Amino acid sequence: MPNLQLDMTRKYPLDVKRKLAKRFGDTYAEVMQTSPDLVDVTFRELGEGNLWRCGSEPVPAVTLICDIRRGRPAEQRERLARALVDASVDALGLDPLLVSVEFTQHTGDEIFRTILIDGVARGGLSKDWSPNETETPLVETIKAEQRANR
Repeated sequence: MPNLQLDMTRKYPLDVKRKLAKRFGDTYAEVMQTSPDLVDVTFRELGEGNLWRCGSEPVPAVTLICDIRRGRPAEQRERLARALVDASVDALGLDPLLVSVEFTQHTGDEIFRTILIDGVARGGLSKDWSPNETETPLVETIKAEQRANR
């Protein structure tokens, strides 16, 4: 978590998607005060004619769905949305008028992830977001707590 899912009507080269995924992860970490190692990016290339912005005449559109942990103010989420739209426009040549961003917020305990702790895969529920993640990445906090509970 988070999972940033970009639904689009075209296919793009792997290198373009890899670079955009890196930019999304770095942007997310900076704006949302966490670390990029938590970010998953999904490109859903739906193909021509499979995503439309409705109006007087429907036009092909792009939707970016952001599943995130709850806790950040609206202004922070808006900064992220603007930065992700800008990155998408730059990397994919999209019309910014046809890109929408939707947020779904979750409590930390709605997210399960497996990480390596001292070479052993351990899974568990996440934690709610905290601005302290800019100082200590969430994964490191979880590792320290797991070690202390042994």
